[in-house]
Amino acid sequence: MELWIPITIAAAFLQNLRSAAQKHLKSVMGTTGATFVRFGFGVPFALFFVFVLNRFAGYPLPGVNGAFLAWMVVGGLGQIAATFLLVYLFSFRNFAVGTAYSRTEPAQAALFGLIFIGERVTAGTLSAIAVSVFGVMLISVAHMAVSWRALVSSVVSRNSLIGLASGTLFGIAAVAYRAASLALGGPNFMMQAAVTLAFVIVFQTLVMGAWMVFRDRTEIGHIARAWRPALFVGLVGASASFGWFMAMTLQQAAVVKALAQIEMLFTFASSIFFFKEKINALETAGCLLIVGGILLLLLVG
Repeated sequence: MELWIPITIAAAFLQNLRSAAQKHLKSVMGTTGATFVRFGFGVPFALFFVFVLNRFAGYPLPGVNGAFLAWMVVGGLGQIAATFLLVYLFSFRNFAVGTAYSRTEPAQAALFGLIFIGERVTAGTLSAIAVSVFGVMLISVAHMAVSWRALVSSVVSRNSLIGLASGTLFGIAAVAYRAASLALGGPNFMMQAAVTLAFVIVFQTLVMGAWMVFRDRTEIGHIARAWRPALFVGLVGASASFGWFMAMTLQQAAVVKALAQIEMLFTFASSIFFFKEKINALETAGCLLIVGGILLLLLVG
């Protein structure tokens, strides 16, 4: 088994934990604060990863160059903007369609990987991505009064376009992070990923921090009072991101993001076994498609 596969699965599991913890924080702070916690409280852990790899593993720090910084900024801003659009979707009554289209990130990452860094994916890989994306989109509308026909016909609606834009920015960010890590040129995938993460998360913390200072100062107090659970979010969030960055240094971003759809299966497992929730036929079909897409991806990859 190629190393990027277990790394991606572990990152997806950690991201599921982070998402659950962030939902808890939403009860004591707003969206801006809960989003900032992911970055700001992850900074010490991201820096710690670099320290450990340098001091104890003996890996030298790579030289930072202009290409790395440019891709880092593109990825960092793209991820913030994509997250903002996704959260903005929830302000609409019928946000399910837009959320479904935001899940096209892996397919869009394949396109931007070709455009920006000349990476091609095979027909088999594209098929696997399409199957898993279709499954996730099914799950996204499973509990809403939205038929699959309506989902297709509404592709030019406002919600759909916002969702597509979010998926576009997430796809660009993923490709940008891979390009940034590869631009470092060494010493190995772990140190390249750790340094990329450290730069990105510090940059995003500064951007989000400045936004709160000038536009939403009340959130700073909410964050300070919830520092204990916020530390947990920072830990699992930074660890998940470290996993994503390592995987995307080893493998194309589109392929990693396609396998990352396994996070939905973790979510459903926790819903069924811990919260005793029932899933409907569409959700079951979506899960089966995700599993099929992942198996196809591993077979053709």
